[in-house]
Amino acid sequence: MPHHLMNLRNVPDDEADDIRALFEEHDVRYYETPPSRWGISMGGFWVHDNDEAARAKAILKSYQQQRFETQRRAYEEHVARGEVGGIWSMIRRQPVRTLAACVAILVIIGLSVLPFIRLG
Repeated sequence: MPHHLMNLRNVPDDEADDIRALFEEHDVRYYETPPSRWGISMGGFWVHDNDEAARAKAILKSYQQQRFETQRRAYEEHVARGEVGGIWSMIRRQPVRTLAACVAILVIIGLSVLPFIRLG
């Protein structure tokens, strides 16, 4: 019976490539199904064998812990340099784009609420 190891929906290409290389390095006999364009099917990495699934899950767990730590460090470095922030930093970096997005949001809310306002 197939064992689903990992969902590939919203997984960055570099992470999927790392996992493929890791499985190849450790001779894990896996197969891959791609996620659909519209997000209907999730895609993923699969194996058929129970023992292979346990070994692959252990490898994945170790890799994901390592990736979490490196991504966390990279995020903290970006925060320290001021490259990552909230709404205020986005307004400072891209004021026109942010204003356009806010206007679009208000228009959509207005069009959504307009029928209910006319009822009253």
